[in-house]
Amino acid sequence: MTGKLFKVEGAGNDFILGVGAWADRLTCEPELVARLCHRRYGLGGDGALAVSPLSADRARLVYRNADGNEALFCANGTRCAARAAVDLLGLPCRLTVETDWAAIPAEVHGETVALELPPPGALPLMSPIEISDPISDLESLEVGVPHVVAAASGLADLDMATLAPPLRFHSALGSDGANVHFYEIRDGGSLAVRSWERGVEGETMCCGSGVVAVALRVMDRLHLDHVEVIPRSGARLVVEALGDPPSCRTRLTGPARLVAEFEPTAELLEGS
Repeated sequence: MTGKLFKVEGAGNDFILGVGAWADRLTCEPELVARLCHRRYGLGGDGALAVSPLSADRARLVYRNADGNEALFCANGTRCAARAAVDLLGLPCRLTVETDWAAIPAEVHGETVALELPPPGALPLMSPIEISDPISDLESLEVGVPHVVAAASGLADLDMATLAPPLRFHSALGSDGANVHFYEIRDGGSLAVRSWERGVEGETMCCGSGVVAVALRVMDRLHLDHVEVIPRSGARLVVEALGDPPSCRTRLTGPARLVAEFEPTAELLEGS
C-alpha cells in the first residue's frame, strides 16, 4: 500500500485523511470509511478526506461522511485537506481545492487555514416548520450542503438529542434533510454555535459550513461584515462577508492540524 493515512482535525471536526493509494480507497470504498470512522470499533472521525494532487497548485478532495456516504462539501474538511496538500503533497500555500460543490481557493499559514467560499444558495422549504421556545428565528441556507439555523436561548443547556432530530429529518426539507445549528449571541458580539450533522447523526464539535450559514444570517440581521464564531469545541473561527450578506462570498478562517499518521490493522481493513 503506497501513500499514507492520517488523522486530522479542524476546529474540533476530526477526519481520516488519505493520500496516494489511500485516497483511492477512501474514494471508492464507503464501507471502509464507515469502519475507519466508527467511534468504538474504528479510529474515529466525523468523516473521511481523500486528497490527490491535480496540478502544481490544485488538489482534489472527495469527502465522505462518517456513514460512508459522499457529501458535496465539508468546510472544515476542506481546510484540513488544504493543509495536507501543502504539508504532505508539497503544494504552495495559496492553492485551490476542488470539491464536489465548487473549486475553493485556500491559503495555508501553519495551523491557520482560510477558504474563500462561493455565495450560498437558498434552501426552499416545501412547507413552514413550526418551532417553539427555546428556539426562534429559524432560517435555512445552502453552503454546499443544506443547513437549518435558529437562535436559541440557554444554548449551553439545550437538549440537542431532543430538539435537533425533528428539524434534521423534517419533511419540509426534502428526503435528505439538513444539518441543524443553534446559536446564541454572546456579550462582545461573538456567536456560540452547536451543531447536529447529517452522516454523523449526532452533535459534532463543529461544522464549518454550518458556521458560515449561521454567520451569514447574523451578519445580515445585525449589519456586520465579519463575526467570530465559537463552536462547541471552543475553537475560534472568523467569517468575513465579501459583499452584502447573506447572498455573498465569504472567507472562513480557523485552525487545522495534522494529528497522527497510522497504519490500520488487517482486521479493521477487512471488517473482521
